[in-house]
Amino acid sequence: MWNMRAVQVTTLDGPDAIEIADVADIEAADNQVLIDVHAAGVTFPDVLQTRGLYQIKPPLPFTPGSEVAGVVVSAPGGSHVKPGDRVVAFPGLGGFAQRVAVDPAVVFPLADNVSFEAGAGIPMNYLTVHFALLRRGRLAAGENVLVHGAAGGVGTAAIQVAKAFGAEVIAVVSSDSKAAVARDAGADHTILAAGFRDAVKEQFPAGVDIVVDPVGGDRMTDSLRCLRAEGRHLVIGFTAGEIPSVRVNRLLLNNIDLVGVGWGAFWLSNPGYLQEQWRALAPHFESGALAPVVGEVVALDRAADALRALDERRATGKVILATR
Repeated sequence: MWNMRAVQVTTLDGPDAIEIADVADIEAADNQVLIDVHAAGVTFPDVLQTRGLYQIKPPLPFTPGSEVAGVVVSAPGGSHVKPGDRVVAFPGLGGFAQRVAVDPAVVFPLADNVSFEAGAGIPMNYLTVHFALLRRGRLAAGENVLVHGAAGGVGTAAIQVAKAFGAEVIAVVSSDSKAAVARDAGADHTILAAGFRDAVKEQFPAGVDIVVDPVGGDRMTDSLRCLRAEGRHLVIGFTAGEIPSVRVNRLLLNNIDLVGVGWGAFWLSNPGYLQEQWRALAPHFESGALAPVVGEVVALDRAADALRALDERRATGKVILATR
C-alpha cells in the first residue's frame, strides 16, 4: 500500500495549526467509488471545522474537504460512473487528499469542457444556491435578485444560477475590484455594501424579489427593507461572524418571507435530490452559462494559506487546492 498526501487537522486551533502529512492510501468499500483527486474546493465550513465551530465535528485527527474533482479509479458494478470517468464528488469530509472514497449518490459526471479546478468549485456552492433560489426561494423568470458577498464563491454561483434561470441580478460587494469580479460572473448591476439600501431603493423603488445572504451580520435589517411585498430573504450563512436577530414585525408588515436554506439537512433526508439537482444544472455547465469563477489555485502544501484567505474574507471567486 502506498501513502498519499493529505491535510490533517490535529488540533482545533484554526488554519495555522493544520498539517500536511503522508497518510495511508484510501481503500474503497465494495459499494463506494474511488477517485483520484485532482482538485478540491475550499469552503467556509472547512475553516470553521479547523476551530471545531461547525455542526459536523469529526474526531481528531481528520482530513477536511467536502468537494473534489478527479478521475474514477474504481466503481461498484452497475454504477452510473466507471473507471477513467472525469467526475465531481461531494464527500463531505476527506477531500483535501490525493484520493477519496465516496457513495455513488454523491458522484456526478463532469463535462469535458469544465476543468478539474472549476469542477471542484461546483458542489457546495452551486447545489446550495440552486436549492436556495429554486426550491426555497421559488425564483421565477423575470424576477430580480440581490446577492450579498457577490464576489465570493457562493456569491458568484448565485449570480450565475439566478441569471441561468431568468433573473436580473444586483450584486453587493465591498470594493470596486470585487465589483469587477461580480460583473464578470454576470451581474447586471453592482453596488457597494456601504449604503447599499439607499442604492437599491434608488434603482428599484418597489424593492427586489429575493435577497441571497451568505453574509449575515448587520446587513439583515436593511436587506429586509430592500424587499418588495411578498419578497424572500434567503439565509444561507454568516461569514460576517455574527448571527443577526430580526424584529419579526418587519415580516408581518410587508408580507415578506425570511427563508432558511439548509441544503445539507435537506439532501441528507432526500439523497436522490442531489442527482436531480445535477440533471437540472448539467446542461448549463455544458453550455457555459454556468462557469465557476476560479480564484486562487493553491498547492496542497499551502492549504493553510487557502483557508486563511476565506477566514480573512480576502478571497474572490472559488479558492481551489491542487492536490497533484
